[in-house]
Amino acid sequence: MLKVAVIGTGSISEFHIKPYLANEEAELIALCDMNEGRLAEKGELYGVTQLYSDYKELLKNDAIDAVSICTWNNSHAEIAIAALEAGKHVLVEKPLCMTLEEALAVEAAVEESGKVLQVGFVRRHGDNAKLLKNFVDHGELGEIYYAKTSCLRRLGNPGGWFSDRTKSGGGPLIDLGVHMIDICWYFMGKPKPVSVSGNAYSKLGNRSHIENLSFYQAADYDPALNDVEDLTNALIRFENGASLLVDVSFTLQAKKDELYVKLFGDKGGAEIEPELAIVTERHNTILNITPQVDDLNFDFTKAFHNEIDHFVSCCLEGKETIAPVSDGVQVMKMLNAVYESARTGKEVYL
Repeated sequence: MLKVAVIGTGSISEFHIKPYLANEEAELIALCDMNEGRLAEKGELYGVTQLYSDYKELLKNDAIDAVSICTWNNSHAEIAIAALEAGKHVLVEKPLCMTLEEALAVEAAVEESGKVLQVGFVRRHGDNAKLLKNFVDHGELGEIYYAKTSCLRRLGNPGGWFSDRTKSGGGPLIDLGVHMIDICWYFMGKPKPVSVSGNAYSKLGNRSHIENLSFYQAADYDPALNDVEDLTNALIRFENGASLLVDVSFTLQAKKDELYVKLFGDKGGAEIEPELAIVTERHNTILNITPQVDDLNFDFTKAFHNEIDHFVSCCLEGKETIAPVSDGVQVMKMLNAVYESARTGKEVYL
């Protein structure tokens, strides 16, 4: 039985708490949050009695085997390193941290501790992603040399800590782009990035004046606080010659939201967003293949259950996670390079 704690009880924490409660090999024994009112509420809601307002006190509890870190991005590295040094396994929400230097420090702590650290790249755990990965691993797409992905919101700046650069590290790139870049890179075989050319725009603000169209707002939404970008785009080149084109936005003068992930190989292609599809050719004919499965879409809730179950089994059985700290370091390297390229107006070589 893996005894776990969740640090940070904001909105994303529910997607960790509920799967832990549903996992027969895990026991959720503690919660932590600086907001004591919210902490007490979540403790009562989920029947957890060990409540901490300071994560350092929680880490002193020898009964805790593992922690999920669901806090602001600016605290991920600090808490992860402290947890590893305290002998805990760690599942840290994406992004791994805010800078490459922090990422390397976390990686060193993982190597020193010998504990599991899993990065919250939840899209890797979707049923549609696992199915497509099987096709990719069996060579059905051949060499994937190009990928393109978009996650464009026309109105969707959550505000709160998401729009405060000191806490988030950035806007749509580090919040949404981290998922889009990672899932493409994962399917491409995780090639080494060598150069990045990116742009970031801050033209529209959070558009809090817009009426008659609702969108998700963080618990501490403040329309006066926003110092992150509206839109980021980038071209990432890899050592093997492959390339990835990505654009993401919190707000954009667009007709509708847009989400897609497309992969192109020399034997076939695939889409995983908005729904799973595979393209190939047989007998001089192009075929569009629709897998006959329960759900072609990304099931957010199911993917989190898969992610938590995978983490628990890795901790208990000593298996290697499919989202190790080394992947978090590489993705952080790409994210930071996009921001640097946007700031300097020059291509960044890695």
